[in-house]
Amino acid sequence: MESSTHLQLDPRSETPGAEAAQNGLRRSMGTRHLIMIAMGGVIGSGLFLSSGYTISQAGPLGAVIAYLVGAFVVCLVMACLGELAIAYPVSGAFHIYAARSIGPATGFTTAWLYWLCWAVAIGSEFTASGLLMQRWFPDVEVWVWCLVFAAILFGFNAVSSRFFGESEFWFAIIKVGAIIGLIILGGAALFGFHPLSASGNHPFLFENFNTSAGLFPNGFTGVLVTALAVFYAFSGSELIGVAAGETADPSRNIPKAMRSTVVRLLIFFVGAIAVIAATVPYDQVGLDESPFVTVFSSVGIPFAADVMNFVIITALLSAGNSGLFSCARMLYSLADEGHAPQAFKKLTSRGIPLIALSVSMLGGLASLISSVVAPESVYLALVSVAGFAVVGVWMSIVASHFFHRRAFVRNGGKVADLPYKAPLFPLVPILAFVLCLVSLIGIAMDPSQIAALYFGVPFVAACYLFFRLRYGGRTRKDESA
Repeated sequence: MESSTHLQLDPRSETPGAEAAQNGLRRSMGTRHLIMIAMGGVIGSGLFLSSGYTISQAGPLGAVIAYLVGAFVVCLVMACLGELAIAYPVSGAFHIYAARSIGPATGFTTAWLYWLCWAVAIGSEFTASGLLMQRWFPDVEVWVWCLVFAAILFGFNAVSSRFFGESEFWFAIIKVGAIIGLIILGGAALFGFHPLSASGNHPFLFENFNTSAGLFPNGFTGVLVTALAVFYAFSGSELIGVAAGETADPSRNIPKAMRSTVVRLLIFFVGAIAVIAATVPYDQVGLDESPFVTVFSSVGIPFAADVMNFVIITALLSAGNSGLFSCARMLYSLADEGHAPQAFKKLTSRGIPLIALSVSMLGGLASLISSVVAPESVYLALVSVAGFAVVGVWMSIVASHFFHRRAFVRNGGKVADLPYKAPLFPLVPILAFVLCLVSLIGIAMDPSQIAALYFGVPFVAACYLFFRLRYGGRTRKDESA
């Protein structure tokens, strides 16, 4: 394991330098912005579209279990992230955690892995949105919608960070409202209250869970192979750490946002999946239609399917909006460390890293390829690659927390003095790391997702090799010393 001579162990002593390092980025976001940015990043295609794939592979009960495990892992990662985000409240902070706590090469690799995660995720959100638009415009190619949505999201991000935060706040409210509606209306139908349903064969309670092939129609391995897709569905919760450098009073707002986000995700994700799995037979869900649309259609709400289609498209674009924000800040932070072209540090008068934003958008335009070649099959590949990347970043976060806390105590720090501390150390970071590793092993059993390993593992190795050849062990602080 690498070691770094630049470990900053006092969270409070790091803040002034972090402020200065922003060189123009504005601390203009509060708790509600952080919560909704995280919710906006999480609630996207992973829940609204690829949840159908999870149910079809794992079965109804297996899908609920998979999402419960995913929520549990998110709780562990967020606990570690909260402590680190206050210790290093800088924009695009994930690679800072790893660079200071583990080593500069790991920080460099983490940054590019997370950039890859969201660049690919942006493409998947565009593709999913284009697929859903064909409900109304079947003659318009998916790639046309990709271009339209790319222009819209670029405009949202190019104005100001506060404008981005406000747009995500309202986008997230729309998405959360849709999920609450699904849980209430779908749940009522499962209890027998569905007066508008054209069919009298609506399932009652959880009778769909007992399939003709048993509780786990594809065996328990079906749960394991969907773990990566589920983790991808929860990706975005860590955006709170990315936005830490543009957050007012991070020691107060970050922990509050962390706790609220975890509770909301647990209720919304697990509740929505339980209703969908209980309503739609597992062998009738897929990627051709959102399970949300299927549920509302089965309940019989007039025009609900069209309304939900619009809401889902809004949700997907919101997630892409958060992803583009994250990509740009990661490139900015890399440049600030001296590990990316300095052009990425250039800011507009409103504090926006416009060049970094433009380059990041190019990653999202990879969706054009998938929409032309094979929208559904390539979409699954995109989800798998993004899932690999986000799991790799989560592993980096929890490993950084493990080494950060150990060094903090070894150098005389008192855990009681930390503004926020992850509980049950070292169990929390170790358990989170192991569960993430298991999810990567699980995808080797799924031919449709194994491409994530074929691409992801060499990408990580190439990042380490490039850093060693190009930078050695140097960081920006070394060069300015």
